[in-house]
Amino acid sequence: MRERLPRWVVGGGSIAVAIGIMNIATYSFTMIAARMLGPQPYGALASLMATLLVFGVLQLGLQATAARRISADPDHVGQIETTILRVSYRAALALGLLLLLLSPVIKQVLRLDGLLTAVLVAVAVVPMTVMGGQAGILQGERRWLPLALVYLANGVPRLVIGLALIAWRPTEFVAMLAVVLGQMVPVAVGWFALRRHQRSPGASSTRHRARPVVREAIHNSQALFAFFALSNVDIIVARNVLDSHAAGLYAGGLILTKAVLFLPQFIVVLAFPAMASASERRRALTRSLSLMAVLGACAVGGSIVLSKVAMIFVGGSSYREIEDRLWLFAILGTALAMLQLLVYSVLARQGQRSIYLVWAALLVVVALGMNVDSLGGLLAVVVAVDTTLLVVLFALSLVILRHPAPDLDEEPSPVQ
Repeated sequence: MRERLPRWVVGGGSIAVAIGIMNIATYSFTMIAARMLGPQPYGALASLMATLLVFGVLQLGLQATAARRISADPDHVGQIETTILRVSYRAALALGLLLLLLSPVIKQVLRLDGLLTAVLVAVAVVPMTVMGGQAGILQGERRWLPLALVYLANGVPRLVIGLALIAWRPTEFVAMLAVVLGQMVPVAVGWFALRRHQRSPGASSTRHRARPVVREAIHNSQALFAFFALSNVDIIVARNVLDSHAAGLYAGGLILTKAVLFLPQFIVVLAFPAMASASERRRALTRSLSLMAVLGACAVGGSIVLSKVAMIFVGGSSYREIEDRLWLFAILGTALAMLQLLVYSVLARQGQRSIYLVWAALLVVVALGMNVDSLGGLLAVVVAVDTTLLVVLFALSLVILRHPAPDLDEEPSPVQ
């Protein structure tokens, strides 16, 4: 173990740094886009990004499936890699076609200016989904440097391309086009990394054929879909119950929320292996949640004491009307970050029933949110529902993890 520890520390550190840079680049893109586009066009872009993030859960589901299977059964890595890539390509095309057919609906729901902007969502999910399978293979094989490069390529090119295109023409369509172009780069990096490290087919097993892989990916994706739908549905509600200016202000506040949500993402990556072990998962969960709570408290305090500075990152003077509510957006981000960790804890034990609570909270946010008529009212609803879900899900997890046997509260997953 001591001989392996330095390699684990270096590997985990490189991934943490890469994820940090990716999140900073992504945050910088949204911050600069908010300033260059203004409240109304940025409100449309934010709703597009939220929609893309929700449908991107298939990417995360494929990544979790690939990483788990390769780590658990390295003797079949060749077969798993082939199956994962085949499933990823087919899933990407199927999802892209589905969203292409739904582009008129997306245009109407998000109140976009043109249909082509909605079509770009369908285009973007194709490389995004393929990247999930690639990243999962690299993660399962513990090839940390190529995986870190994929993460870097998922953030930095978007920032560079986005700055150039938005400076040329500051519209929601051009900003979304920059997202699409940037999403092509990590797929190219992943393709090159896998091509340079091809494996022989090796042993074959029915466990790693396409059908069981698809079932597991769907199981993981639906759980993550519930979380990302919950964490992004408020901007869609805002676009439908608030006027364009107020919806844009709300989207600006969510820049801070997303920063607080994604900044501690490395904690989820490092804690997940321990949460998959019955003997370690309770300690890993409580310690990780405690660390996230401390980071969140710092973010909330900073948004109060340094509100003027925070406004610079949110979007500048155009968004000054929400300055006195920045601390609420920080609280929302902290609650969502902790909820994300709890959802991954459920995935680690292959649970199912706990996810029903997330779906229920999503319905409550939509039902209550559609009956408000002010930015402050919508924000209060979202914060109240998410923090209540956090408390309930955490209490339930402590009860479940008190038992040494895994999955006592859950029905056996169809993928087990």
